[in-house]
Amino acid sequence: MKKNFKVLFLAVFVAVASCSFTTKEFNDPDKDKILLDLITYVLQKGHYDPKNINDEFSADVYENFIKGLDPLKRYFLASDIAEFNKYKREIDDQIKNKDLSFFNLVYNRFQERMEYVKKIYPEVLDEPFDYTEKEIINVDYDKLAYAENKKDLKTRWKQQLKFTTLSSYYDLVEDQKNKEKGVTAAKDSENDEDKKATMAKKSESETKEPFEAKSLAELEKKSRETTKTSLDEYFDFTKDLERKDYFSIYLNTIVEVYDPHTNYFAPPDKDRFDLQMSGKLEGIGARLQKKNDYITVIEIISGGPAWRSEKIEVGDAILKVRQEDEKDAVSIVGMRIDDAVKLIKGPKGTKVTLTIKNVDGTISDKVLTRDVVELEETYAKSSFIEKDGRKFGLINLPQFYFDMENYKERNAATDVKKEILRLKEEGMEGLVLDLRDNGGGSLRTAVDIAGFFIKKGPVVQVASAGNKEVLEDKDSEVVWDGPLVILVNELSASASEILAAAMQDYKRAIIIGSRQTYGKGTVQNVIDLNQWLRKNDLGDLGALKITSQKFYRVNGGSTQLEGVKSDVVMPDRYSYIDVGERDYPNPLPYDKIDAAKYNIWDGYIDYEETIQKSNARMAQNDQLKLIDDNAKWIKERRDEKVVNLNYNDYSAEIEQRKKETKRFEAIDEYDNQLNFQSLPYESAMMKQDTTLSEKRKRWHKNLSKDMYIEEAIHVLEDLKLNNIKAGKVADLKN
Repeated sequence: MKKNFKVLFLAVFVAVASCSFTTKEFNDPDKDKILLDLITYVLQKGHYDPKNINDEFSADVYENFIKGLDPLKRYFLASDIAEFNKYKREIDDQIKNKDLSFFNLVYNRFQERMEYVKKIYPEVLDEPFDYTEKEIINVDYDKLAYAENKKDLKTRWKQQLKFTTLSSYYDLVEDQKNKEKGVTAAKDSENDEDKKATMAKKSESETKEPFEAKSLAELEKKSRETTKTSLDEYFDFTKDLERKDYFSIYLNTIVEVYDPHTNYFAPPDKDRFDLQMSGKLEGIGARLQKKNDYITVIEIISGGPAWRSEKIEVGDAILKVRQEDEKDAVSIVGMRIDDAVKLIKGPKGTKVTLTIKNVDGTISDKVLTRDVVELEETYAKSSFIEKDGRKFGLINLPQFYFDMENYKERNAATDVKKEILRLKEEGMEGLVLDLRDNGGGSLRTAVDIAGFFIKKGPVVQVASAGNKEVLEDKDSEVVWDGPLVILVNELSASASEILAAAMQDYKRAIIIGSRQTYGKGTVQNVIDLNQWLRKNDLGDLGALKITSQKFYRVNGGSTQLEGVKSDVVMPDRYSYIDVGERDYPNPLPYDKIDAAKYNIWDGYIDYEETIQKSNARMAQNDQLKLIDDNAKWIKERRDEKVVNLNYNDYSAEIEQRKKETKRFEAIDEYDNQLNFQSLPYESAMMKQDTTLSEKRKRWHKNLSKDMYIEEAIHVLEDLKLNNIKAGKVADLKN
């Protein structure tokens, strides 16, 4: 099952100036027709790889629009699809003629089917579910046929609602069991000498509301009521949706045929995009994506509540949301992502409980305290690592950040340089640059950072239609001429890949991490669509994010799809699940161009031998084998398509999963025996700032469990410098 991870990387140029390629006028009085005409024209003229708007294009739009509206096949009937099918090869002609017949038909039918479903679910949820029946549900919706008639549709909804409610019922039963155990334990302790201490530990809520066990029938009824409340609220949300909201979905279905990073932003969406670009992120500090009916975490923002809690990770699906002042959770399965975000976000300091389907398939509740993202945690930070009397440096870079108003004000490159110089002052013998989970950012900062490790030369090639530009490091200063290791994973993307690829091509650094990085090798422009109209009486038209350029390594290979393949491969929990560019629909292809002229760095005498030794160590590492087994187990769980609706079978499966996960607890208990220390300047700050002190303690604790850092240090120990080269650099400095 492929994941459409639309990570919003900041390697984006914002284009608001007039575009030079238009001579066409757009003057239709119908706003929808203007948008359709304008967007397709801009795409054909400005996209890096414009598509032929033909029957094949039409079929893609057809499939994706219907699937986008009804991914779980719970609304449309087989007869509807048969009626829609006559347009499958005609949408291309309709686009050219500004004809909205297909959209209007599907939109109107969808509204009709939604009204029918609003009558179905209360009837279904009014009757108890029988969880003693031997019944399963297949959640491979892509292979599911559409319901033949309304009777079949109601049957489908009954099974789906039983599936949804079973989760709530299980939670209620387990919660009651835990409370009953607590009451029993309290009674057993009444005659103990610790009776007073036990009673003192009772929470205020327990004192006010004594526990009263409910029957299974009562719990089953409550679970149905919870499901009904969630659906009531969902359909209340849909009342606020207008035709223009669905038309935006249609337009995005069209533009995403070009590539997955080309998107239409209706006016409210454009405002949100601008907010994200400015770095003003609020809420739980996570970026979310809707895939089928599930709201999935696609990025954890460093410094945000989700990041600080260590409870949420990329790939988690949020099933329910409960506010701190409410008893019942609201299911967001099937909800529009904007509406789900409204529930998840809230004022700083308030708590929200999220029911999460974790990456490994288990389901649990996570309580987060909402806050604004602490931007300081998105900045570069460093630590000393001591091993056997030798000192090594670690720099963690979460993003390639920069000030959009003034590049010189603060950016990732200047901060990284400062940390390198500070580490050198303390006697650093080798450097680890950690780019794991770094989704990208400013291209310029990536080029500048690459220049810290080489004397001069090209760093990346950027190609647009008919043009190629080579971005070079022109500064002869080498900030760090010693051993260098770069850590990456599947979520290292865009600018991270540019830097890692350049250092790999120059043989300047050894790349350690996942089999390959994310594989995003494209650049997007954001174009204000309003600039195209000389006279606009139609209101705000929004904006178009369009792919206009492609990145290439200095050796000529693209980072698109292929990413950067690590020199030393170390699996992690994402190794077998779909999180990369290659897992998008319609990604641009991998290709090559001519290599740039560059000289391989000659500072090492045993570069290849060090890589071989590291790979040999990894092949014999039991901890790494356990991590790989865990990654395979996660993949197997995520690929399961059949779910039991019999309570005993469902419960047994959950218990079995809990037992299986115990095998992997040793991963989090690992100790690499390394000593991590903050630099003197930061240690002085921590004496005054207890919050910073706690953050660094937590960071160092996590680093002490990190075997990837451990192997990076082994590689730095193995790397030997060319003494002649090192002597030349020393002479240049003197």
